[in-house]
This record gives sequence, structure tokens and C-alpha cells, in this order.
Amino acid sequence: VQLVESGGGLVQTGGSLRLSCAASGRTFSIYKMGWFRQAPGKEREFVAAISWTGGSPIYADSVKGRFTISRDNAKNTVYLQMNSLKPEDTAIYYCAAGQSVLQITTVAYKYWGYWGQGTQVTVSS
Repeated sequence: VQLVESGGGLVQTGGSLRLSCAASGRTFSIYKMGWFRQAPGKEREFVAAISWTGGSPIYADSVKGRFTISRDNAKNTVYLQMNSLKPEDTAIYYCAAGQSVLQITTVAYKYWGYWGQGTQVTVSS
């Protein structure tokens, strides 16, 4: 499975961005897709995830109410709509895909087998 992100950039505090992630290859093996982020000097952290077959998305507390994850199965693409952006949202955002069922217990880094190259999001104050 190959993942390609797009949509990052520079935005002011309070602004919005939409990230996209297109999956190709053995996409039939994917059960979930999600987004992680990594700020300089920090560990990669979970942001949001969505099941490929239905059910409620899962969000990190830090982005609830501001970010929305969605998917387009026909295009094998997942999106992350980011609103009300804050400087602390600045990071490289990575798309991820996994072959295990999406549950609150399977959002940790180790449950994702495929990763994109990352896209930079910078929020200026």
C-alpha cells in the first residue's frame, strides 16, 4: 500500500487547511486510515482515524471539535479538515493505514503498517 499526502502549507492562527491522502496498491487489505503528527523534538502523536467500512471516527482530545476526518472509498482517499488552527498544531502530518479493525485500543503507532511521506503544516501566530 502506498500513501501520498497533499494539502499542507502555512496558515495564520484561526485559519483552515484540508489535507488529503490517496491510497494505492493493495487497498483491499486496509481496515482503517488515520492521521498522525510530529512536531520538532516531540514524538509522533495520533490525531484522528476512520474505519474504511463505517463507524464513528476517533479523535485526539486536542483536536476534537476543530478537525474532521472523512473518507471517499471510491477514490481510496481520506481527508483531514482542520479548522480553528493554533500554533501548537504546527507539525509534519503523516497519513497512515492499518490492517486491524479501528478501535480506541488500536490507534497507537504500533497498529499502523503503512505511512505516507508527510506534509508540513505551519500555523503562524
